[in-house]
Amino acid sequence: MFQTTIAREVSCSGVGLHTGVNVALLLKAALPDQGVRFIRTDIVGRDNVVPALAMNVATTQLGTNLCNTDGVSVATVEHLLAACAGAGIDNLTVELDGPEAPILDGSSSPFSRLLSLAGSDIQTVTRRVLKIVRPVEVRDGVKWVRLSPCSEARFRVEIDFKTRAIGRQSVDFTMTPGAFERDVAFARTFGFLETVEALRSRGLARGGSMDNAIVIDGDQVLNPAGLQCPDEFVRHKLLDVIGDLFLAGGPIEGFYEGFQPGHDLNNRLLRAIFSDPSTFVWRTATEGVASSRTS
Repeated sequence: MFQTTIAREVSCSGVGLHTGVNVALLLKAALPDQGVRFIRTDIVGRDNVVPALAMNVATTQLGTNLCNTDGVSVATVEHLLAACAGAGIDNLTVELDGPEAPILDGSSSPFSRLLSLAGSDIQTVTRRVLKIVRPVEVRDGVKWVRLSPCSEARFRVEIDFKTRAIGRQSVDFTMTPGAFERDVAFARTFGFLETVEALRSRGLARGGSMDNAIVIDGDQVLNPAGLQCPDEFVRHKLLDVIGDLFLAGGPIEGFYEGFQPGHDLNNRLLRAIFSDPSTFVWRTATEGVASSRTS
């Protein structure tokens, strides 16, 4: 019912998936109503604070990438934000000395463990919840995502790939205490061997390896240890959805459905909601409906 931050500072470091740059990351407590804010400690002379909000999403190419009005950016934030959503963290300061959050093992599990190590501090301000009151849908060809009214945070995600390594997979999930860490956090990002060289020629995937991603070649998974579960692919898509929707600025009370969802569609969905005040209300976690306002 009340907002939370972390109880103590924790840190980690690792390479960025796309930049290949090694980054040190420090998680610190934040005041109520501050939300999650990224601070680029390597930036001097410009506004180096980048709030984690939907309207600050600048690009969605192979990740969710934020940028503030002064042109300072932070890339690939969705795995950390998904861990915050799963742990119920509302307010957090994320200091990093590079342009991209570390990919670590390609999942949210390392971030979830960090947040668990940090502990939680319950604050004195009531949490606000984004309640969906009318369905909103965004489509791109056969791909689509939708948020509909629901009394809880529910998700249904489906994917369909031609490779037999993935095929057609679906997952249903309800956000309850501990469920994210148990059922979703471990799922790693994935990619196709045939696209790696093309991505690297464009300055992307420079930090990618089988240590931080599932790599598929044709119908085969190349990682020697294989998959952690048969539907790890769709569970990672769900993980991305949870991270992307965290950018609403508060937990969402609604039913998310998506077929072949991606970062772009997820961000377009939030923007469509905030552009139409008739589709949502902000309410407190303890009582009735608060006034509508965009994030």
